[in-house]
Amino acid sequence: MGPDYFIGLDLGQASDFTALAVVERRPGENGSEEAPYSLRHLQRFPLGTAYTAIVPAVARLANKAPLAGRVTLVVDQTGVGRPMVDMLRGALIQVPIIPVTITAGQRLTITADGSHRVPKRALVFCLQRLLNTGRLKVARTLPEAETLLQEMRNFRVRITPAVHETFGTWRDGEHDDLVLAAALACWQAER
Repeated sequence: MGPDYFIGLDLGQASDFTALAVVERRPGENGSEEAPYSLRHLQRFPLGTAYTAIVPAVARLANKAPLAGRVTLVVDQTGVGRPMVDMLRGALIQVPIIPVTITAGQRLTITADGSHRVPKRALVFCLQRLLNTGRLKVARTLPEAETLLQEMRNFRVRITPAVHETFGTWRDGEHDDLVLAAALACWQAER
């Protein structure tokens, strides 16, 4: 049994980048249930890239070896909603697609249409746990590896006056798109 792949796609808006991360999950060693992961690809599309250009780029990547036939796409539909997921489904007929709406809630819910409502904390904590335990390896030679590491350094948990947790960058104007793309892929891989 070979590795499986997970693409996390964080769709940006006018002032946010669209980011993509590919995580490879290899079978656990010596019968271990804890699979090791490698971040194999990071991509940040230029600001303003049309979704009509992003969809074929994702399709080309998902249909290319070694991902072809072994990949699941996890897409953040929070800002752009179902039309973008429908475009991806039309272009990626053979690829399972998990639409995710990122919430401030406390638990995962699955809607009637199969969309997942996932607390941001679950995504972030999953990525953090895999990194902290050494189960997720990030090659520093990836073109966007330093950008991802910078985003991770700037990512914070804040407690609001109403005692709710919020997750994001600690300064305005900073981005967390690569963090969320990697977190989406890892979260699904761990499920």
